Amino acid sequence: MYSLKVLNQLQRFIQLALLMLALGLTQSVCAQEYPQKSIRVIVPWPAGGFVDVAARLAAEQLTSTLGQALVIENKPGAGGMIGADAVAKAQGDGYTLLFTTSALTMNTALRTNMPFDLKTDLIPIAIEAYSPSVIVVHPMLGVKTLQELITLAKQQPGKLTYASAGNGTPAHLIAELFKTSVEVDIVHVTYKGGPPAMVDQIAGRVDVQVSNAMGALQQVKEGKLLALAVTSPARFEQLPEVPTMAQAGVADFETDQWLGFFAPKGVSVAVLKRLSDEINQALATATLREALKSKGMRAANASTPTAFRDYLNTDLQRWTALVKRLNISAD
Repeated sequence: MYSLKVLNQLQRFIQLALLMLALGLTQSVCAQEYPQKSIRVIVPWPAGGFVDVAARLAAEQLTSTLGQALVIENKPGAGGMIGADAVAKAQGDGYTLLFTTSALTMNTALRTNMPFDLKTDLIPIAIEAYSPSVIVVHPMLGVKTLQELITLAKQQPGKLTYASAGNGTPAHLIAELFKTSVEVDIVHVTYKGGPPAMVDQIAGRVDVQVSNAMGALQQVKEGKLLALAVTSPARFEQLPEVPTMAQAGVADFETDQWLGFFAPKGVSVAVLKRLSDEINQALATATLREALKSKGMRAANASTPTAFRDYLNTDLQRWTALVKRLNISAD
């Protein structure tokens, strides 16, 4: 016969097992029932830019598979931080998501007064795509290769200018990384977004820009700007004549931007998995991959929230090291 103590322990074990089973079933039911209404996707960048375009391409596909509309809401400002902060403080029920880019880790590296904690307040879901950057110059600058630009910058330290969409944006940090890599002094000119920066460069008011591929593509094809190099590991298919940074003589310089989805803290494991699975399935379709390609982006391969988190940590370490080395700040 079992002792009373053993029977009590057995009873507690059975109760715990039943509780775990019930929780598992609840999670499964929640995943199957989600979503029951439209999902708001905050894009912390202006409408029409490459981040907005990528978000809308994914939203169109996911609306079909999830059975509920993904509604894009543009909330630009502060290098992407205003929209990201809104999501970080939203309810973690899966009905408010963030779609942003590498500026998230860059700003975290730059700012000492972040309004939220990237490691705890935002939960990575999946990377959708990568976008190479293109170093472009105005044709009137008189340089046709990256090495010619470097030579000119060294001959005229502090005279050339480069445009960015603001402190903490990818265009800012990638340009600073370029400057320190080749030891040149080019003055930073900030704008309130990529479009006005592009307008001023086309007008010849600034000399250089590290533009996302989608933003530069049409301007280069029309001859308004000259592309000197792309920051991706391989050549950009839509601009096959433009060399990579390594091919242009600057080694160990690969800085594709990532674009991905996040949820606020508190989102359930079941909902997180449902979203991740649906995004991965969308990325497996030729429709989304070709659409991203046509806009100058490369579709990501399937991944998990854990893998995305690991990738973010590595990305943050990289930009934090750069910021410390250059002693720059966005505050």
